[in-house]
Amino acid sequence: MAIDQQRPKDINFLNKDFTGLRSDLIEYAKTYFPASYSDFNETSPGMMFIEMAAYVGDILSFYIDEQFRESLLAYAEERKTVFDIAQSYGYRPKISTPANVTLDFFQTVPATGTGDTVTPDYRYGHRIKEGTVVAADQYSKTFRTVNEVDFSTSGSLDPVEVSIYEVGADSTPTKYLLKKQARAVSGEVVTETFTFNAAKAYDMITLANKNVLEIISVTDSDSNKWYQVESLAQDLVYEEVRNDAEFDPNLAAFNDTTPYMIKLLRTKKRYKSYIKSDGSYQLRFGSGTATENDEEVIPNPSTVGNSNVNSDFLNSNSALDPANFLETAVYGVAPANTTLTIQYSVGGGVDDNVPSNSITSLRSVTSEINSTGLDTALVDESQGSISVNNASPATGGKGEETIDEIKENVKQYFQAQSRAVTKQDYITRIYSLPSKYGNVAKVYITQDDQLNSGEGVIQGDVITPETLQTEFIDKGESLKVSDLEVRVPNPMALNFYVLGYNNSKQLVNVNEATKRNLKTYMGQYRILTDAINLKNAYVINIGVRFTIYAKRGYNKEEVIFKCIQKVKEYFNIDKWQINQPIMLSDVAYQISLVDGVNSVVPPVVDNPDGNLIVVTNKFETASGYSGNIFDISTAIKGGVIYPSLDPSIFEVKFPDIDIVGKCLGDY
Repeated sequence: MAIDQQRPKDINFLNKDFTGLRSDLIEYAKTYFPASYSDFNETSPGMMFIEMAAYVGDILSFYIDEQFRESLLAYAEERKTVFDIAQSYGYRPKISTPANVTLDFFQTVPATGTGDTVTPDYRYGHRIKEGTVVAADQYSKTFRTVNEVDFSTSGSLDPVEVSIYEVGADSTPTKYLLKKQARAVSGEVVTETFTFNAAKAYDMITLANKNVLEIISVTDSDSNKWYQVESLAQDLVYEEVRNDAEFDPNLAAFNDTTPYMIKLLRTKKRYKSYIKSDGSYQLRFGSGTATENDEEVIPNPSTVGNSNVNSDFLNSNSALDPANFLETAVYGVAPANTTLTIQYSVGGGVDDNVPSNSITSLRSVTSEINSTGLDTALVDESQGSISVNNASPATGGKGEETIDEIKENVKQYFQAQSRAVTKQDYITRIYSLPSKYGNVAKVYITQDDQLNSGEGVIQGDVITPETLQTEFIDKGESLKVSDLEVRVPNPMALNFYVLGYNNSKQLVNVNEATKRNLKTYMGQYRILTDAINLKNAYVINIGVRFTIYAKRGYNKEEVIFKCIQKVKEYFNIDKWQINQPIMLSDVAYQISLVDGVNSVVPPVVDNPDGNLIVVTNKFETASGYSGNIFDISTAIKGGVIYPSLDPSIFEVKFPDIDIVGKCLGDY
């Protein structure tokens, strides 16, 4: 008896939409079931089932495609998915960025001495602790200091400015005013507590507030500190400690120039933070148990085979379970039978960029003073005299990153991989600066032609090796920087030209606090031979004029308004980088896309070269501009306005008045 072999089915896997699936199902039925069903009329019951199957297949195909797209960072569109992928690459998106500001603290102290030896009595100088809360009451914004202010000492890196505050009848000073500076970041400080019972591997908690700027401290019931790490496998952390004799008696002699030291600490108590797309902030802890020895879970190579060691593992006949490694403290320990107190700050955004002379209120001040042998009334008077002000505006405050910004930053962050080799590596690291240290809006990097000799280096001409030989060595003279006023070329140094935002999202110079933090931060990633110079880029403020003919039947005022909005969008500062040229044809093209525009024509006033778009330099400082003068007429070549040789950026600072459009008529 012959066995009828079923022939293989010819199946097409290419068609995935409704129409293709419907057509394939009909052909499949005609080919393999010709005797079973032949009524393919649109109203037949068989066609109903065929179309239902095609409908289901189309939906399933759509969802499969979308799920695959969302798994790829370049094509993902859902904010939640982008956040998850970004953090899997080690990049933590910024929900909000705080503003950074330099504060001036003031305090009065009595005078000591007589005659020509009258000096401030620094014994009455208070030591204002880190974390002092100040406020700009007019803008309802609070700031927190990130370093302490010690009026009792003065060093080269932390000097105190002294001025006479009060004099007696003989014009001898009786009281002095002391001034010191401190760095501060915006944000409201919040405290939360979480109670833990039995240890739970990789336990996770979610903070009640969103838009968390930073975790200030995490402590348990026994006052043990928990440390934030980039990965739970990281067991070494850096801790800032005061440079005193208790830390190291030998190093304490240099505490006038090095007031703080970085201490390397190994800890099991650590956590990693995660940010969700809705702004929620989560803390995840380790998997180990602090009360148990790792040798009770996995073998120690040094004790294996030693019969004198008492270990449940060694004395058992059970085989090693590889999963047991996850229960050790390798990834940190889980909190157990304790209460964690978490202090963090919330807020941030462009609104935190408050103007100068607005931060004048002291909300919470913790100060210390050694009052032994001092007049109690004068101690109280000096403490009550403490005041604060910001001579410069707060900068660096920004809102959340867009999806496109996250995608680009993730790619660059992953490529850098915790080291900086190329210019792009450095740029990526600068934009990844933790928000508590400030924020940089624009950056441009060039190779330096001058030696990075630190603060206070004398400016002058570059001295060549030939000049050094002929002018000094051959003449038997010694080379002194004080005599020459020179800098020596250093091809290994890099110039970082940076800019920040003010509260109106206008470009400003990055304050010194952020620069110092940036240089310290970049020191972790730079190559040993690289030196870093931080400089301000030049802001060239511009105005834009254009002329159009409108189409017949359109409201000319409305068309001009739409054109101005289009130019505003084109010159949106988020889209511009340092040393980016202006393509006049691109500006004209964007205007021509506006509904109602018939043509863009060269303005006839103050346009001798007949440019399609007229761009002028706005430099009057009295009107709020940067003061940088730039000859645009000589910078135009082939319809392109090139920036200066010095790193600079074009900015339309006041778009409502600096962009002017004119309609000559319609046709």
